[in-house]
Amino acid sequence: MNRLDRLSAILIQLQSRRTVRAQDIADRYEISLRTVYRDVRSLEQAGIPVIGEAGVGYSLMEGYRLPPVMFTREEATAFITAEKLVTSLTDAENSNSYTLALDKIRAVLKTADKDYLEHIDHRIEVVKSNRGPQSSLQQNNLQTILNAIASKKLLQLEYFAYYRQEHTRRLIEPIGVFYLDNYWHLIAWCRMRRDYQDFRFDRIYAISMTEDNFEDQHPSLKQYLSEQYKDMQLEEVTIIVDKEASLHLGEQKYYQGFVSEQQCPEGVEMQFLTFYLEGFARWFMTFADYAVIIKPEALQERVKSLFTAISKKLEKA
Repeated sequence: MNRLDRLSAILIQLQSRRTVRAQDIADRYEISLRTVYRDVRSLEQAGIPVIGEAGVGYSLMEGYRLPPVMFTREEATAFITAEKLVTSLTDAENSNSYTLALDKIRAVLKTADKDYLEHIDHRIEVVKSNRGPQSSLQQNNLQTILNAIASKKLLQLEYFAYYRQEHTRRLIEPIGVFYLDNYWHLIAWCRMRRDYQDFRFDRIYAISMTEDNFEDQHPSLKQYLSEQYKDMQLEEVTIIVDKEASLHLGEQKYYQGFVSEQQCPEGVEMQFLTFYLEGFARWFMTFADYAVIIKPEALQERVKSLFTAISKKLEKA
């Protein structure tokens, strides 16, 4: 990115937020803090009313606005792609809001770019797997949750606790949402459990935002997730799978921490990083007659013990 484009991008970034830290600008455009300070001075010299506050960041003077922004073709295409994902992975209300916003973006495009998007729109699709969870997007209520997070309102939900096999009613303080392995998750402080809980959307049967506020004394979603996974040790796994059999593993291998693979005389050598060796062992058994474990030894021993237990049960049958 040349300097002129970067100055324009920084100006747009300043307008899009109340305050922007110098370090955030440096990280986004991969420049030094010294370069950030020089760019901000250039904007000031050009007559842009930039306000800088030590320890807080930069902001634009209240009331200053840029004229309508023209999007590049590449940026507009990225919006189209995002729309497909939003429509597929979020609820109807959120999807409709995004589509309306995208119409406003289309409105400021040049005619040639509008024609381009009209053509490319039908060339991008997100296809859901029939093997994935069949949860109702109407039950996700993503907008309700996001509104509660933004306004710091308590949420009341009816939830099915899978590990206890019971339906419960909870009063929670929402922190954030994330998408993992075909499921949306809500992280919140549960007043009943007096602890942070992970609520899967497909197990939420009803949810509503109350009129009661809560004090925002919780960690950010990023901090919470980092804390949750900091002590989890990844186990390196190497296996060799028959070439023909390896073709049928499909996307299952990604759920087991697949890292890489390479051809070898015996078949396909695959590398994994897994949090849960027990789960990996049981998955491996589904194709064990076409594969061999190279490492770790603990995985070899666990698979042997599982086969021994199965053999004893079969002998008694």
